[in-house]
Amino acid sequence: MPNAPQDDRLIVALDVPNALEGLQMAEDLGPAVSFYKIGLGMLTGGGLALANELKQEHGKRIFLDMKLFDIANTVENAVRGLSQFDLDFLTVHGDPHVVRAAKEGSSGSNMKILAVTILTSMNRRDLDAGLIRPGDMEELVLERAATAFEAGADGVIASPQEARAIRALPQSTSKLIVTPGVRPAGAEAGDQKRIATPAQAIAEGADHIVVGRPIVKAPSPVEAARAILAELG
Repeated sequence: MPNAPQDDRLIVALDVPNALEGLQMAEDLGPAVSFYKIGLGMLTGGGLALANELKQEHGKRIFLDMKLFDIANTVENAVRGLSQFDLDFLTVHGDPHVVRAAKEGSSGSNMKILAVTILTSMNRRDLDAGLIRPGDMEELVLERAATAFEAGADGVIASPQEARAIRALPQSTSKLIVTPGVRPAGAEAGDQKRIATPAQAIAEGADHIVVGRPIVKAPSPVEAARAILAELG
């Protein structure tokens, strides 16, 4: 098993169609990257098998981004099943009943439950369309983060723009902040609306940043990953 680098702040999102392409990308990135995110887009393409292979055979850390949301019993059972894979992070929606159920399902494992506050692809207009109550975006994110922490979440998913305010919450002590919506300077925003550069996100209080397309779509993914790690310092 290869030795993982010390700096695991960079999480690479394997936004590729299937496990074979995901494994090839991980092999191309080699020891430069030690932490990978596998999301819903690859679930039917062998995502769980890839997560297990990267974890058990390649010594990588794994973030399973499922964003679970359902009644408490269903969430608890789903998380209990997923906890057998020895994964590092799992996302659920930040509603307190979901977080509590997920924590119950993960008991006895080392898997961290991360609560989604508000998706980084959303802005106030999107919340209005979804009939979410009025309020400033950062205020709503902070409220959801605080309630998720109180329900037992090990950390939260939030945009870099809210990381500093979340880190200032008294409930955030010893909790993780993971930020998608990270784009190197000059990269296209894509479908992300609340973004920052890698260095800005870490400076604002994030423990980990998630970067997908700017790495996996780059002419040289490993050089793109190394450049981001160099920016983090």
